[in-house]
Amino acid sequence: MDDFRFPDIETPCVKVCVVDPETQFCIGCGRTRDEIAGWIGMAPATRHQIIETLPERMATLTLRKRRKGGRQARLPGLK
Repeated sequence: MDDFRFPDIETPCVKVCVVDPETQFCIGCGRTRDEIAGWIGMAPATRHQIIETLPERMATLTLRKRRKGGRQARLPGLK
């Protein structure tokens, strides 16, 4: 958050805002849409509790995704 009205609010946002349809977690920060929407109004303790869960959520996002081809599958002779 670069908003100067809320300079003391800690945020995990990395400005990559895409929600994974399977897990409903943002692939940039790991929060849910509801958590993102209510972030400013949350108590600092609540935000801190969520921040503590984010590494595990992000690991889950990474583990659940399997590449289905990518560049090598599209280019002949690279398989």
